[in-house]
Amino acid sequence: MQLKRRGLTSGGSPLILFMCQLIAALDVPLDLQQPPTITHQSPKDYIIDPRENIVIQCEAKGKPTPRFSWTRNGTHFDTDKDSRVMMKPNSGTLVIDISTGGKPDAYEGIYQCSARNEHGTAVSNNIVIRQSRSPLWSKEKLQPYIVQEGSSLVLPCRPPVGLPPPIIFWMDNYFQRLPQSNRVSQGLNGDLYFSNLKVEDTRSDYICYARFNHTQTIQQKQPISVKVLSMDAINETFAAFLNDTEFFGDSPVGERRPTFLVPTGQNSSKLVLRGEILKLECIAEGLPTPEIHWMKESGELPIKKTFYENFQKTLKIVAVTEADGGSYRCTAKNHLGLIHHTIKVTVKSAPHWINEPKNLILAPQETGILLCRANGNPKPSITWLMNGIPIENSPDDPSRNIGDDAIVFSDVQKDSSAVYQCNASNEYGYLLSNAFVNVLAVPPRILTASNHLYQVIISRPALLDCLTFGSPVPKVQWFKDNHASVLDGEPYIVHGNGSLEIHVAQKADSGKYTCVGINELGKAENVVHLEVKESVRIIAQPEYRVVQKAGTVVFECRVKHDPSLELTITWLKDENSLPEDERFVVGKDSLTITDVTEVDEGTYTCIANTSLDKDIARAELTVVDYPDPPSDLELTDEHERSIQLTWTPGDDNNSPIEKFIIEYEDGLHDPDVWHNLTEVPGQKTTAHLKLSPFVWYSFRVISVNKVGRSQPSSPSRQYQTPGAAPDENPIIVKGAGSEPDNFVITWEPLTGIQSNGPGLQYKVSWRQKDVNEEFTTIKVANVSKYIVSATPTFVPYEFYVQTINDFGPGPEPLIHVGHSGEDLPMVAPTNVRVHVENSTLAEVHWDAVPAKSVRGILKGYKIYYWKERSLNKRKRRNTGKSSLMFDKNKTHGKLPGLEPFSHYVLNVRAVNGKGDGPPSPDQHFETPEGVPGAPAFLKVTDPTLDSLTLEWSPPVHRNGILTGYTLRYQAINNTHKLGPLLELVIPANETSWTLKNLNYSTRYKFYFHAQTSKGPGSSLTEEGVTIMDEAMASRQVDIATQGWFIGLMCAIALLILVLLIICFIKRNKGGKYPVKEKEDAHADPEIQPMKEDDGTFGEYSDTEDHKPLKGSRTPSNGTVKKEDSDDSLVDYGEGGEGQFNEDGSFIGQYSGKKEKETAEGNESSEAPSPVNAMNSFV
Repeated sequence: MQLKRRGLTSGGSPLILFMCQLIAALDVPLDLQQPPTITHQSPKDYIIDPRENIVIQCEAKGKPTPRFSWTRNGTHFDTDKDSRVMMKPNSGTLVIDISTGGKPDAYEGIYQCSARNEHGTAVSNNIVIRQSRSPLWSKEKLQPYIVQEGSSLVLPCRPPVGLPPPIIFWMDNYFQRLPQSNRVSQGLNGDLYFSNLKVEDTRSDYICYARFNHTQTIQQKQPISVKVLSMDAINETFAAFLNDTEFFGDSPVGERRPTFLVPTGQNSSKLVLRGEILKLECIAEGLPTPEIHWMKESGELPIKKTFYENFQKTLKIVAVTEADGGSYRCTAKNHLGLIHHTIKVTVKSAPHWINEPKNLILAPQETGILLCRANGNPKPSITWLMNGIPIENSPDDPSRNIGDDAIVFSDVQKDSSAVYQCNASNEYGYLLSNAFVNVLAVPPRILTASNHLYQVIISRPALLDCLTFGSPVPKVQWFKDNHASVLDGEPYIVHGNGSLEIHVAQKADSGKYTCVGINELGKAENVVHLEVKESVRIIAQPEYRVVQKAGTVVFECRVKHDPSLELTITWLKDENSLPEDERFVVGKDSLTITDVTEVDEGTYTCIANTSLDKDIARAELTVVDYPDPPSDLELTDEHERSIQLTWTPGDDNNSPIEKFIIEYEDGLHDPDVWHNLTEVPGQKTTAHLKLSPFVWYSFRVISVNKVGRSQPSSPSRQYQTPGAAPDENPIIVKGAGSEPDNFVITWEPLTGIQSNGPGLQYKVSWRQKDVNEEFTTIKVANVSKYIVSATPTFVPYEFYVQTINDFGPGPEPLIHVGHSGEDLPMVAPTNVRVHVENSTLAEVHWDAVPAKSVRGILKGYKIYYWKERSLNKRKRRNTGKSSLMFDKNKTHGKLPGLEPFSHYVLNVRAVNGKGDGPPSPDQHFETPEGVPGAPAFLKVTDPTLDSLTLEWSPPVHRNGILTGYTLRYQAINNTHKLGPLLELVIPANETSWTLKNLNYSTRYKFYFHAQTSKGPGSSLTEEGVTIMDEAMASRQVDIATQGWFIGLMCAIALLILVLLIICFIKRNKGGKYPVKEKEDAHADPEIQPMKEDDGTFGEYSDTEDHKPLKGSRTPSNGTVKKEDSDDSLVDYGEGGEGQFNEDGSFIGQYSGKKEKETAEGNESSEAPSPVNAMNSFV
């Protein structure tokens, strides 16, 4: 502001104007001296209710507190002299008490309020007080209107003149508004206009009502009677006088071109004031009823301000401006012609402000200006007053320079303070404005609250207030946090009122801001705080949903917001609160509606609110359901064999109807049962139905949409079709014999609706084919089968079935062919031969039977075969017959799955539909030997230290002559490693065998099978274990518990640990342990040189390297040689005795002798234990 003053002193009046406008926006704090200011007053045109006290308002502020006075009709109004008049304390408001008998009209007049103190006087507008009036209608006798049909008519209202003017409407005796249309309507003057009359317009209670809103009263005009005569009524009236001669003809008043009832003539004019509502009216009569159209001749109608009322008869333009002046044309048109009327609109204007004077606060010796600019049509005149007195009559002031629309002040002094009034007036009104000039010398003060916290959303403007007051006007500067630099330039803008604006606030803009106001009398400062927050955003919006009635729908509304702000999520339905219904469940991020109904359909809005901003998302819900059933079924276009069905669809419930299903009930033949008749597309509501004779039809319709089927409609009326001869014969007609001497004819009987009439029968006819004879015929009813007896066996017959009812026979039937009953074949196949292909398969050949011997339809040939005995046994043993069926065209077949080395018998038979024929002579054949089955059992018995006995039983299925048994076996150690596989052949007559020279305490696995000359059969496996000597086991246990033995074991363990540490140290020094040198020096048999291909890891090998390997394999020829494996259990069995516990488990050490080595060593098969260690030293 200081900069502005420097600009002013350099001599620019635009700067003077800017500063004055800026200062005018300030309010002087009430603790400072100031002239009065009117703060509230009654409207200029004040219409009072005569039933209530009169209150004329006048409020003002200033320091010292203003004093009030009033004038009435231009002269002083002494309120003290009228006991009914009271002025409120510390106020200028007048209260006139008329409740105790005062007359309101006695107080009508023009009032003006003055508020004054030692610094000036402010005055109010001229307030015109008028009493509201609602006069009664003058009494008048109204004649009834008797008019001809088709004529036009105007019913006058002419309401009494009231203050303010009343609202007019027409009603009947029952206080029901009379219906209006483009034919009958009310004009702006309240009259009721009929463009043309109809007989139904006849009534005796056309009543015009006037409602006076100010007094809340309604006045009623006398009822008007209207009688509209039709042509028939007029002719009957005049016929009595004119010898029955028709006077008016047969028609009402004829059709005619439009003419205007209002306004009259071709042109008219209308005056309207700026800012008011313009209403133009054109009401025309004619037959048919004319249509009204509007246009502006000199331009387009203002779309946003233009409205049509009273069925297009009234054109309304709101907020009229000078641009709305011009010529408007209304056109009335029917098919006989049209007519125009032009209304010229002139827009005048009461004064309106361009620059309204504002209060001016100046420091001594400052300069300022009061502007008073107004516009209007005609142009208003400007007059100035000072303290309510015309300025030309006020004392001279050398600091004041008066112009037409401005007063310029320069070098003002304290006594220059005053209130100036500007009056702008023309013939249509006036404007009065008070503006004071207050000369003050005040240091800055900041009016904004201290430490106020501003919160804004990121990327939005931030506006920090710093409202100051001082005279001279303070200059405002802003600082952020503790920085000394003034905030000026992007992104900051300091407005003229001191506010600091940040166009696009960011997080970095948060902080403390200090505003400082300075003038030549001092300075003041204030601190405010700014926090920039994240915006609230709906990141998962609700989406359009289609849900079936009674279903559940979920609308999602997931929100992201600043965590420091409290979030509120509100759901609306159709912009209103959600219904109070437990089916609506509002969750944290969703709205769930269960058991959805039709009323739930609509728009759902999610509003995410914080204290600073909000986000909104909407989604539609469409509820679909099964369609409602059709209604109003109607039968038309009735014929003997067809009818047309029409219906009205039910509501599709938001899912379009895809089709209609038409069902029928036959009340005669099948009552209460509904059958599908046809389907039609969903766009149709009519179906042409084909009908059958002799049916009592009722129809119903079912709607189908994507949700499903509707309930059926109510049934149509019943429609009975006449009877007729049958249209069809039975279907699925068959003929065949069930016995060798009969022929059975069957058919599918007709349904009741297919019978076409009463007395339904079936004409059954038959004859032997290829025999020259007539059809034998019989009529039957209520059956679907007829048996012809005493027929030859399997001969062809021709036959048919025809329908007959009381109206005649059905169409010519088709002739069918069938055969009488079959009998068993008479002869057996001949020349049966058997060729054995192997021990389980044989092929059989035969010659076909003669066709005549079949006595029916040959189905094929069946071979019956059975095992008579095994060739191992002479005793016969029948195992039951088996059979195989072969195609009728085949004369050979194979028999699989035979048992080897067996004697079989077979025969062959021909087969027809009746059954098997006689068998061929039995054929005997034998199957050769095969491999035997597995022995019946195998078990290991009698274990000793070095032997096991095996017992078995021969195979159940030997399949030949046994030539012997083969036994393979091998040892298994405790780690399940397998020894070499040994084989032994045993004579066929043996059933047990003892194996000797086995290792003690060793498990063996045995594989055992029988064999014939064809080869070995399936094997059995079994395992057994040799036992251990009890004395040895007891001695080992005793040694293991001796103290010296335990000490020795500890010493050996310590020695091994020391050796391992030495080896580890030498290896870490980069060298290898000299294995070979130690072997040469010590010749320790327990340390063996390492071979590269041993498969062991590192530089060392212990005696474990000589243990048998897991999974050792035998040679392909099945024999085992000792030299093939140095680790076989056989080799070990030749060494010292093994040791076993009492339960037979191996706990000791076994040793092996290697044939190709001279040195022997003891080896342990387990981890070191006291027993094993002791054995190694024995």
